[in-house]
Amino acid sequence: MTEVLRRGRASLAFGFFVQGVAFALLVTRIPAIQDRYGISDALLPVFLAAVPILAGAGSVLTERLVRRIPPSRVLRWSQPVVLLALLAVGGGDRVLVLVAALGVFGLSVGALDASMNMLGVSLQRAYGRSIMLSFHAAYSLGGILGASLAWAGAHWHLALWVSYLPVVCVLMPAVLVGSRWYVDADGEDRKSDEESAGAGGGLVFKALLPLCLVMTFAYIGDSTVSNWSAKYLQDVLGSSEQLATVPYNVYMVTTLVGRALGDFGVRRFGAVAVVRAGTLLAALGFGVVAAAPGAWAGMGGFTLVGLGLCVLVPQTFAAAGRLFPGASDAAVARLNIFNYVGFLIGSPLVGALGDAWSYRGAMIVPMVLVLVTLVYARSFAPQPDRYGGGHERPRTADVGRGSNGL
Repeated sequence: MTEVLRRGRASLAFGFFVQGVAFALLVTRIPAIQDRYGISDALLPVFLAAVPILAGAGSVLTERLVRRIPPSRVLRWSQPVVLLALLAVGGGDRVLVLVAALGVFGLSVGALDASMNMLGVSLQRAYGRSIMLSFHAAYSLGGILGASLAWAGAHWHLALWVSYLPVVCVLMPAVLVGSRWYVDADGEDRKSDEESAGAGGGLVFKALLPLCLVMTFAYIGDSTVSNWSAKYLQDVLGSSEQLATVPYNVYMVTTLVGRALGDFGVRRFGAVAVVRAGTLLAALGFGVVAAAPGAWAGMGGFTLVGLGLCVLVPQTFAAAGRLFPGASDAAVARLNIFNYVGFLIGSPLVGALGDAWSYRGAMIVPMVLVLVTLVYARSFAPQPDRYGGGHERPRTADVGRGSNGL
């Protein structure tokens, strides 16, 4: 591999890491944000729903932007905006400030997620083997750090802005420097992407639909953990506020382990086997959470959920890139929208079922939906393009340029 590719992979992994930190700091302090701004339980799902709606709009906008500018440039400037929006969430004192900050956060997260995964798919194409899970492993590592910092903030009763400010001050210059080494697809691949997306012939929604459904169900499960695990442990299983920050951390640790090993699993056994195993583990985990007699059993269930769900999203993006090699940027942007559809459905659905029925019963819903992935598992292995030991593509493309210039 060339030095350009290695630097591009390292800098993109760091971008995923930073996003994991920022997102974890937001979602694990939802109870504290709710208290700071005086948001009722009935109104909280509205705020939780606004972020994925705007993020979906950001992903749509990114699909259009990358026809004119490289994804690396979108990522370079959206990530600092995410960090500044996070700081605004922690530093405001009126609901209007929160609304504005979450709006900016949502739009910029959509652009960030789409552009990050576009670069990941094109780098995987260049490497000629499965590396997509390693980027999402970096995201999980960032989530662990972010959740740990959130735990420390809750433990020492720090104001939100006190928890957020040092993180933003450290990460902001680091991402701006690291962005100099992002690597875009080469000129021919980008031209093919633009022509295919513009003509509409490179993307057939019917072919992409199974992956869209898998992405939606995976993020319904993920949003259940990220948005409701803290409240579930505290309100249903009787944990302390401090202990309630732990499940997301445990979840991120298990996703880190699963993703760190996942690329090897894909190369050895193929994507279909890995996706099926992950689906079954995630469903079992939700079942344990629903039946848990106490907080520690609940965390055991979230552990299984993390081990299972962690492989689904990276492999879904990778599968879209293989299905549409001439329009991978457009495929990733459109698929990324269903990330937010999952969040949009998952958070209000669990909250509504929890209020109307029970939060234990609500945990059965993501379990059933995740199991539907088994029906679409074959979509992860389009022939003849399968990665890794016995499934690996023989060629390695050369990715053209880094993104040193503006």
